[in-house]
Formats: sequence, structure tokens, C-alpha cells
Amino acid sequence: MNAEYFFQAVLIVASVGLAVFCLTLSRRLRRLNDLETGLGGAIAVMAAEVDRLEVAMRMARDDATAASEALLQNIGTARKERALWDLRQKIDHAVTPETTIIATRRLRKRVEGPHA
Repeated sequence: MNAEYFFQAVLIVASVGLAVFCLTLSRRLRRLNDLETGLGGAIAVMAAEVDRLEVAMRMARDDATAASEALLQNIGTARKERALWDLRQKIDHAVTPETTIIATRRLRKRVEGPHA
């Protein structure tokens, strides 16, 4: 019977020790999860910052997409304008002073002819 009492006493001491450990762990977890001073508050703040950064990234991505589309339109317009300018330069170089004088006389005859 001595061994039986000994094992029961060890079991009671172990149970009390485990109860003290559980209480200590419970208090630490409560302090850790405190939203104002503990890790829970830090996690809540970090989660809010992550959400804010995701929104900012989405807005920046949308702005960059809009800017790239506008840039593509401007590049297309610039290419068309450059092509028109090149065409005008080629036309100006192709036209000699003699052909300009002849073309001017023809236009004057057409304009003055029917009304004069």
C-alpha cells in the first residue's frame, strides 16, 4: 500500500503542477492577445497596413495602365504627324518653281474664267 499512496501523491503533485502551468499559460496568452498592448494589437495594425498597401498597389497599377494607354495613343498620333510631315516635305521637294507658276496660272484662269 505504500507504493499505492506514493503513486497517488505523485499524481496529485503532478496535477497541481500542471494546473499551475495551465494558469500561467492562460495569463500569458491573454496578455499576448491583448489588442492594445500585446501581439494581437501589433497583428491587427499590420493587417490594416497590408490592406492599405494592397489598395495603394491596385491604384498605382491602374494609374500605370492608364498612363501607358495614353502614351501609346500619343505615340500613334506622333507617328501619324511625322508621316504627314515627311509627305509634305517630299511634296515640297518634288515641286519645282516652274510647276508652281504653271499651277498658279491654271488656278487663276479657272477662278477668273467663268465669272469674268
